[in-house]
This record gives sequence, structure tokens and C-alpha cells, in this order.
Amino acid sequence: MPSEHFTDKDINLYLSYISEVKNLSQNTTSSYKRDLKKLSIFLDSISIKNYEEIDDGICTSWLGNLYSLENNPKTIQRHLSSAKGFFKFLKKNSIIDSSPFELVKAPKSPSYLPEVLSPEDVSQLLNFKPSDTLELRDLAIVELMYSSGLRVSETANINLDDFEEEMSFLRVLGKGSKTRLVPIGRYAKNAIDNWTNERAKYSEDSKALFINLKGSRLSVRSIQLRLKRLALKQGLPPVHPHMLRHSFATHMLESSGDLRTIQELLGHSSLSTTQIYTKLDYQHLVKIYDQAHPRAKNDKN
Repeated sequence: MPSEHFTDKDINLYLSYISEVKNLSQNTTSSYKRDLKKLSIFLDSISIKNYEEIDDGICTSWLGNLYSLENNPKTIQRHLSSAKGFFKFLKKNSIIDSSPFELVKAPKSPSYLPEVLSPEDVSQLLNFKPSDTLELRDLAIVELMYSSGLRVSETANINLDDFEEEMSFLRVLGKGSKTRLVPIGRYAKNAIDNWTNERAKYSEDSKALFINLKGSRLSVRSIQLRLKRLALKQGLPPVHPHMLRHSFATHMLESSGDLRTIQELLGHSSLSTTQIYTKLDYQHLVKIYDQAHPRAKNDKN
């Protein structure tokens, strides 16, 4: 049995803190746990026995080790964020005097633009008549995710009593256990009405809105697979759930230009996260401009 590393006890305290006090999700907490475990393995590999031995040079060596393992900049940023948060916690609780990671800078990520479906693609995805119970449910899932910009985990966790004002609004429990209220479009509302009528045949006990034929709550993985299957059936490349969320945000921005409202609907804590969609909108405008340019017309002749 491997001996306990000097960081193990403090890592467990930190994980309890971010989970119970900071209310971070289980997925985020698990991600921190993996990152910090890898950090402790690295420290052990170079025979570091206590926090006092960790200095700027050790931090630099650790970053170099992450690069040598061919981690991309975004992954390295996440590892560094985990380390910074942990050592900030140690300092706050007087376990260390100062954090060696305080001034360490993460590598810059390349500019990332999320994948989105065009309005025509969305129409093609949703333009079908359900042939069975599962397709009736799937249509309700996709309509709701696109209509309200939901994350796949939020969709899987919806309960029947989460709707308000005659199903005009949905109460969503998002990241960090934060609740927000989102409107539901009429197409989504109709699809959900049709599904709930059918759903009653399979479960009267479950609180979950979306269930399988055995009456159990539908998993995130099941939603991902059903969406992929539906896209292929409709003659589209594979579609993953977050593409619907990105598409909702992009199409909303194109039609309204109201970034602050979109931030609230998506449940983003920071406006800078939402601003990625302004780049997509700008990209769209550039494409329209290029197509309208006289030279573009000449190129076709």
C-alpha cells in the first residue's frame, strides 16, 4: 500500500471546502482532485517532502513536465488554476506563509470559437414527425435545449415541477448550484406537452421530465447518443448537445444584440465568457459582407 503524501490530507480538506462551501459541482471537484493528485505525484517524483521546498523553480519544472506530456495550453491552464486555488487555500488557513504559484502565468490558449449550427441546420434537425415514443421524447429534448440554451447536464436534471407560469418558464439549476429562470419557446412547449402525455404511460413515480422506457431518469450520455443518432438520421453531421447551446446564443445575439440578457439566460457568471459569441456574430457579418461584395459576384461569372 503506497504511503500517504504530505499533501494528501490538505488536498482532501480543500476538496471538501470547494464542494461544500464554494458549492462547486461534482464534475469540477473531481477535476481538481485529478489535477492535484498529479501535482502531488510530480512532487513525490522529485523528492519534495514539505511545502517549504516548493519554490519558483519547482513550479517551472512542473509546468515543463506538463508540456512534455503534450498537454494543450487549455489543459495546462486548468492544472495551474487547480494548483493556484489549492495553495491560496493553504495560505488562507495559515498552513503556508506564501504561495509559490502566485506569480506563475499560464500559457495563452489559442482563440477558440465554438461550433454552431446555422438556422437552416437547426430547422433540418427538428423537421421530422416522431415515429415512436423515444423520438417524441427526443424532439422535446432538442427543442428545449435549443429554445432555452441549456447545458446537457441541466437538461438531464429537469424535474416535472421545475416549470412555472403554465410552462412559460423553466427553473434551471446550473453550475455552482445557481438557479436561473429561462423562458420556453412555443415549439419547445408543444413538444414537451406531447411528450408528457406519452410519458405518463411509463412512469407515475419519477420526478424526472426525461425518462427511458423503464421509467428511470435519462442520463447525460444517453442524451448525447440520441442527439447524435437524430442528427445522422436527419442528414446532418454528428451534433453534440453543447452545439445547441452555442447555436441558441449565437442566433439570439444575431437577432437581438443583447449580450447581457444572453449572459443571464446561459447562466454565465462572467460577461467575458458570453463575449465569445460576439466573435461568432462578427464572423457571420464578415461572411455576409464578402458575399455581397461586387467582386464576389464577379467571381461567380
